[in-house]
Amino acid sequence: MELLAVIVALESLKKDNVQIQIYTDSKYVVEAVEKKWVFGWVKKNFKDKKNEDLWLRFLTLYAKHHIKFHWVKGHASNAENNRCDELATQAADSGPYLVDLWYEANSNVQNSKF
Repeated sequence: MELLAVIVALESLKKDNVQIQIYTDSKYVVEAVEKKWVFGWVKKNFKDKKNEDLWLRFLTLYAKHHIKFHWVKGHASNAENNRCDELATQAADSGPYLVDLWYEANSNVQNSKF
């Protein structure tokens, strides 16, 4: 879900080539990008990795901007992070859930030039 949140936020931008600061409590997302793991996963066709569709979707957006990730400790004293957690929990506990239309339309996407 953390990766999807980043994707949806980036998809909402109206312009390309934007300087962006993303704050997240997901070390997985931060380190996958900052330590460039995701680019190795692409080269290996995401062998033994999950969420290939989301990572490819992210990488398309990542290429359009200048993004810097910042990790913040979850469930700590960060008011904004705590509020995001509240909203995410509330959304997860409610229903019905929306269909991921992008995934449904692109579920046959193959690796691209990344």
